[in-house]
Amino acid sequence: MTDELDSSCDVVVVGGGAAGLNGALMLARARRSVMVIDAGAPRNAPAEGIHGLLGREGMAPGELLDRGRAEVRGYGGRIVTGEVTRVTRADGGFDVELADGRTTRTRRLLVTTGLVDELPHVAGLRERWGRDVVHCPYCHGWEVRDRAIGVIANGPMAVHGALLFRQWTDDVVLFTHTTAAPTGEAAEKLAARRIPVITGPVAALEIRDDRISGVRLADGTVVAREVVTVGSRMVARSDVLRQLGLEPVEHPSGAGEYIPADAMGRTGVEGVWVAGNVTDLTAQVGAAAAGGAFAAAQINADLVEEETRLAVVDHRRDFAAELEAEVSEQVVGDRRHGI
Repeated sequence: MTDELDSSCDVVVVGGGAAGLNGALMLARARRSVMVIDAGAPRNAPAEGIHGLLGREGMAPGELLDRGRAEVRGYGGRIVTGEVTRVTRADGGFDVELADGRTTRTRRLLVTTGLVDELPHVAGLRERWGRDVVHCPYCHGWEVRDRAIGVIANGPMAVHGALLFRQWTDDVVLFTHTTAAPTGEAAEKLAARRIPVITGPVAALEIRDDRISGVRLADGTVVAREVVTVGSRMVARSDVLRQLGLEPVEHPSGAGEYIPADAMGRTGVEGVWVAGNVTDLTAQVGAAAAGGAFAAAQINADLVEEETRLAVVDHRRDFAAELEAEVSEQVVGDRRHGI
C-alpha cells in the first residue's frame, strides 16, 4: 500500500485535519476505498498543544495528525499530499483535479477544508497568532491564567470574550479599537467585573524579548499587557464547494461564513458532505472529529443504499432471465411430446 493517488475510489476526503482523518478512518474500517487529499496547512499549526480533548490533553497538533494518518493507513486508506483545485460532476460521481495536474474519480466527496482566521490589521498580531495572541479561553485560558490580558474588539462578541477571559485572570482590559465603546448593560457588566475599557484604534503590539510587552494605540500610548486575545472573523475554505454550487452563508452570530449542512454533514448537493470547521465554525478538535465520523457513517449508508438498489435491479433482471429460460425450456419440452 502506497499513498499514491489512485485513478478512482469510493470516497475522496478533501482536507486532512481531525474531521477529515476521523471520517477517513470510519470509511476505511467500513471497507471503503478512501483517499485523503491534504494540502498540509492545518489551522492549529501554531499552537503548542491541543486542549480539552480527553486522552490527548496537551498533545502537539502535529503528533495527533501523525497518529491519525497512521491509523487511516492501517485500515487501507491513503493519505495524498496535494491541493484540490477543481471538482466537477462526472457519471454520477466527481472528477477531482489537483494543483499539479493529477486527477482521480470518486463516488462521494467529504470536504473538511476548515476555515481561515481573518484578523484586524494590527502590526504584530498575525505574527504572534497562536502564541501569545489567542482567541479561545477554553483552548488557551489555563495557559494564560493570572496574566495581564488585553482584548482587542473585532466584532459583536468582544464584550462576551472579555467577560469570559476574566474567569482566568483578574487583569483584563478591553480595547475598542475601531468599534464603538460599550454602552448600557454591556458597559455595566464590564464595570462590575472591573474590566477597563480603552477607546481608540490599536496600532501595534509591543514586543520585547520575543514576547508581548504591551499594546500601542494610534496616539502612541502603550498599555502594558502580556497576552492579547482577539476574535477572528472565521471564513470557511469553500473554493472547492463553490465549484459545485455550494455558497457560504453568514453565521447567525456574526462570527463569519460557513457552509450549511444537516446534522450529519449532508449538503444541498447530492453526493457531497462536509464536516469540521468548514460547516461548524466554533468546533474544537473533538467536535470536528465527531463531525467527520457522523458524515462518514452517512456516506457509507448512502453507498450501501445505492449498491443495494443496483443489486435489486440485477436480481430482478437475472430472475426474469431465469424465468424466461424455464418457460422456453418448458415450451421446447412440450413440443417434443406433441403437446
